[in-house]
Amino acid sequence: MKILIISQYFWPENFRINDLVSEWKIRGHEVTVLTGIPNYPMGKVFDAYKKKPQDFMAYEGAKIIRVPVIARGSNRLGLALNYASFVISSLLCGAWRLRGVQADVIFVYEPSPVTVGLPAVWLGKIKKIPVVFWALDLWPDTLAAVGAVRSPIVLRWIGRLVQYIYNRCTLVLGQSRGFMGSIANYCNDPSKIRFFPSWAEEVFMNTGVNPAPELPVLNHAFTVLFAGNIGEAQDMPAVLDAAEQLRTHSHIRWVIVGDGRKSDWLYAEVMKRGLQDQVLMPGRFPIERMPSFYAHADALLVSLKSDPVFSMTIPGKVQTYLTTGIPLLGMLDGEGAAVIQDAQAGLTCVAGDSAGLVKKVLELAAMSPEKRQQLGKNGQNYVLKEFGRSQLMDRIEQLLLEAMSIAKVKAAKVLTQ
Repeated sequence: MKILIISQYFWPENFRINDLVSEWKIRGHEVTVLTGIPNYPMGKVFDAYKKKPQDFMAYEGAKIIRVPVIARGSNRLGLALNYASFVISSLLCGAWRLRGVQADVIFVYEPSPVTVGLPAVWLGKIKKIPVVFWALDLWPDTLAAVGAVRSPIVLRWIGRLVQYIYNRCTLVLGQSRGFMGSIANYCNDPSKIRFFPSWAEEVFMNTGVNPAPELPVLNHAFTVLFAGNIGEAQDMPAVLDAAEQLRTHSHIRWVIVGDGRKSDWLYAEVMKRGLQDQVLMPGRFPIERMPSFYAHADALLVSLKSDPVFSMTIPGKVQTYLTTGIPLLGMLDGEGAAVIQDAQAGLTCVAGDSAGLVKKVLELAAMSPEKRQQLGKNGQNYVLKEFGRSQLMDRIEQLLLEAMSIAKVKAAKVLTQ
């Protein structure tokens, strides 16, 4: 197949789309990626890209077409301009640079924003090829949940935008079964909706690595590690409240690896509360380095705010965590919590319940190493069965072929009318 990917984020930014492109190239597909200038999550263009942009025009044999964007910055205006600039640049600069590129199908990667679908459906119409949209975030629901948009009128207009995009895609994929109903609210044809979850990234199955030197090795410590984006959805205030309640338990430490729009607030709050000995923030590191940080962990934390939209979400880090053989601690509701519970891979409490998280941390810390090891093994067995990379790579390949088949049938009907 000749696959055109449209994603606002791509390597050297760390997203699963990178892994998907690598796999498609291994399988012999011809892949072109239309993306922006790397600036996620700090909101500034990567220094390495500024120095040598020519080094970032190909990835694992895939051709990369980058369009200019306004960097995210650190405020909502900057973020809105970033989203809008990608749409405009993709339609003008991207469409021009893609004019000689042949493709059989367009694949849209949408962790957020949904606006990435606009250039996809328009390019799909221009090139007369099907569009497959992978929804990893639910707009406008998420915008309301994190308080990014409070106006009901604006939310309704965004809902109409979502409807416009979904109805012009050949297939719409939801990352959890809970997404199906929300997607159907904005899709006139529910028969085009499919369930397609994120897969477990194999790099995290590497357990034979040395612990990261950025963190001190403490004997008899119990380390709770959070890795990934530090944003509104992750409910860092509740996590920090739990850490403060456990201040007197000197053997428990919290390690938060990553960055995001709430990282400056979190760092300032840690200092304000005098928790710098309990809560360590080493920063952001490439995905290849993450197993060395996991080597310090006795438990891996996943958290989401209390909101109906987040209860439908399986955070991508859940699949990642399950591969490591380390028990999970979940402070979240719905499908994410259900996965941890079904896998018997750790302990959970309801979203926003810092006191509940404290209890679960103490409960897990009191377990024998053998029992914690069994929880970790349960997670590894579960992820191979439910989120195995190989089987999901086969599945997405079949979904692209299905979209192409649907498009051919529709085209044939038009010709006979």
